Amino acid sequence: MRWELRQPEHLERSWQTVLREAERHGIRYLEDWFDSVVADVLRQEPEVAAAWEKVVQEHRFLQASPVHNEPGGVDGWLDEEQWLVAIGWKRDEIPFRTCVQLVEPEDGENWKLRLILQDKDNPYLLVETDASGRPLEGDFPGHWLGYTEERILRDAAKITQIVPWLGSADRPDLFLTELDDEQAWEFMNESGLRLIQAGFSVFLPSWWEELKNLRPKLKAQIKSSVGSDRNSLLGLNQIVQFDWKVAVGNLDLTEEEFVRLATEKKRLMRIRGKWVQLDPAFANQVRQTFKLVQKNKGLSLRDVLEMYLLGSEEDQTACGENNLHEDSSAEIAGKDAHAPLRFEVELNSHLQQFMKKLQQTSSVEMVEPPAELNAQLRKYQQEGVSWLLFLRRFGLGGCLADDMGLGKTIQFIAYLLCSRKETNFGPALLICPTSVLGNWQKELERFAPSLRVYLHYGPQRDKGELFAEAVRGYDLVITSYTLAHLDKEELSSVRWDTICLDEAQNIKNAYTKQSAAIRKLNAFHRIALTGTPIENRLTELWSIFDFVNPGYLGSLRAFTQHYVNPIEKKNDSLLIGQVQKLIRPFLLRRVKKDPAIRLDLPDKNEMKTFVSLTAEQGALYENVVRDLFEKLETLTGMEKKGLILSALTKLKQICNHPALFLKETGRPVSDGRSNKLVRLLEMIQELREEGDKCLIFTQFVEMGHLLQTILEKERKEPVLFLHGGVPKSKRDQMIARFQDPSLPVEKQCGIFILSLKAGGTGLNLTAANHVFHFDRWWNPAVENQATDRAFRIGQTRDVQVYKFVSLGTLEERIDEMIGRKQDLSRQIVGSGENWITEMSTDELKELFTLRKEWIGKE
Repeated sequence: MRWELRQPEHLERSWQTVLREAERHGIRYLEDWFDSVVADVLRQEPEVAAAWEKVVQEHRFLQASPVHNEPGGVDGWLDEEQWLVAIGWKRDEIPFRTCVQLVEPEDGENWKLRLILQDKDNPYLLVETDASGRPLEGDFPGHWLGYTEERILRDAAKITQIVPWLGSADRPDLFLTELDDEQAWEFMNESGLRLIQAGFSVFLPSWWEELKNLRPKLKAQIKSSVGSDRNSLLGLNQIVQFDWKVAVGNLDLTEEEFVRLATEKKRLMRIRGKWVQLDPAFANQVRQTFKLVQKNKGLSLRDVLEMYLLGSEEDQTACGENNLHEDSSAEIAGKDAHAPLRFEVELNSHLQQFMKKLQQTSSVEMVEPPAELNAQLRKYQQEGVSWLLFLRRFGLGGCLADDMGLGKTIQFIAYLLCSRKETNFGPALLICPTSVLGNWQKELERFAPSLRVYLHYGPQRDKGELFAEAVRGYDLVITSYTLAHLDKEELSSVRWDTICLDEAQNIKNAYTKQSAAIRKLNAFHRIALTGTPIENRLTELWSIFDFVNPGYLGSLRAFTQHYVNPIEKKNDSLLIGQVQKLIRPFLLRRVKKDPAIRLDLPDKNEMKTFVSLTAEQGALYENVVRDLFEKLETLTGMEKKGLILSALTKLKQICNHPALFLKETGRPVSDGRSNKLVRLLEMIQELREEGDKCLIFTQFVEMGHLLQTILEKERKEPVLFLHGGVPKSKRDQMIARFQDPSLPVEKQCGIFILSLKAGGTGLNLTAANHVFHFDRWWNPAVENQATDRAFRIGQTRDVQVYKFVSLGTLEERIDEMIGRKQDLSRQIVGSGENWITEMSTDELKELFTLRKEWIGKE
């Protein structure tokens, strides 16, 4: 509300002099001054302000207009008499009120703007007038006479001053009675509101209230034949046929209708008997979207999948955001009139069923296990095989991420037997760690002897053209990750039916030559087997998914910017949910403790074994820490990170045994120099007396040799040690000696040392029911994988897991932190040591500094 000066009638002559003088100085300055004076009074006089507030609450139209101070605004349109009437100080003698009605046109006509008088006592009594104040039909009621002409003319003039464009050029006091579509749209959106704020009643078409709140939507309606038997889907890159629709309420415009209307540049138009409101900015965005989709040669199945999975779950539609191009992201959509528009995808019945099966594994038709399989599949395993075959049917890759020990191997073997019956392609390719090549061979011989298996390994392996000739006629070729890079030319020369990666986390680093070589291999179907889709970072998940479904998660750069950085830095729950939705259809993960699995596995009991450092260890530890911080202040970047990681390795070696750090190889080593070793010997003696077997994991090969030497000396029994340097044939012999109870007692072994990298995955060592982690990898996922060599299908006893922790050292502090680093892995489907290099100097001091109260006394 703006306060204005008005001319008192009885001082007209004197007032003209004031106005002339004010005009010379600027009338607006005087009005501004007066408005400020009144506003000051309201601020300084609480009682006056309270009275004014009460008046405004009871008479809302007295409040300031949203078009305050603009030409045609309602400011100043209450004269003294109207003011007194409005606040109830004076009785309103006029028996009717003035209303304005906008009438929609008949075909080919203009809109009508009518002035209507409404009786105050009988609101159903309405009389329509012309702009000059005469009734269009009949006469005014008798009790209105004497009021009509003056009030109508005054209100008509008031209307044209509030909405100037309604005034006639020759008679500004008379308003227009016919409007075109653009004028009608403006009146319903803006001018009508001004009149309402000025106290007029405005009657608009009944459909307007609903129409003005409707926001048009752009839809891509998938054609009914897509996904049917005669137009089946095959691969994420397949172009999906669709029709554009622009939806306004329950009215759908075809692409042709929309283009025609957008060309006419009308905001309001009638289509098929219904009025449609079209915003020019929306029309521009639709045009840009048309161009973008055309540039990308249409919509692919990948686009439809992403939009559906990230779209509304209620109406089963999908919003197009950044699926089409990295630059057409949701951040710009809606903010720039020239930016591509978010749009929805309407699925047909075939795709609705397809999406349901993708999201609900239980809805996939179960496939009977092949007769050639020498095993009885559990129900969840049969579901896994059926899921892989379902994805295969549509040319989609999948990641089988079951918990360790749930039988990913047998599920893939069953899949192979089923798929070999229908394939027209070449053999399948299995890439796995060298340590489990023999295990795969034996499992295939045991469960699927009918499959023809070719092992590509060893110095005598076929090379060049001989390779392609050699593998012809085989069902499955098995090779290692190392050879996948070294023999990439040979492997690339074959069109594989299926490529399966066992322990797929081996390609977690997308930038390695090994990962790049594997992703370039040509195959009809791709499968990843892993118990840990994420070990350290989300980029590892991208690497696996870019193998199974190339391009599905976009480029690594875009995925990192949009998902990895916000999630890892801010734990963005919304983006975590989006990643879950995107990967869920192509990732099947079941865990041992899931009630639906019902494995009846024994329990796994994990416990910490805390030990103190000896005096020798404490002195060595402090020297390394002191040397680290003396050098740390002078280094930056990669040199600083390298120094930290080097110190970390040294400290872990010291915690294990001084001889490991001092490199005392080839000399007798005393177990008394390390309390860890002393405690390990005590615990092993106890379990061996009970006839139990154990696994001991260490990340240091030298520590493994040291343990083997001491244990064989103390225990007077053979001790096995598996590390990366052990040939495949000897590995298989070791596993057999440990697992086979039928061997003669003198050939059996009850203690098996394994380096974490060489023996932490893929092996079946259920003869052990005790697992020792002599030193820590600081990656829960990797440690759990190692433990699962014993805790898996086939285990009949409880498994005891012991994790050694040196008190007062970084081992204890990191052990406290390790639990906090598991959240990301749990949310999306562990973590290495590189995160330590990102710590500040103060944080590093807190982490590394030795607490001397835990140093052992000599």
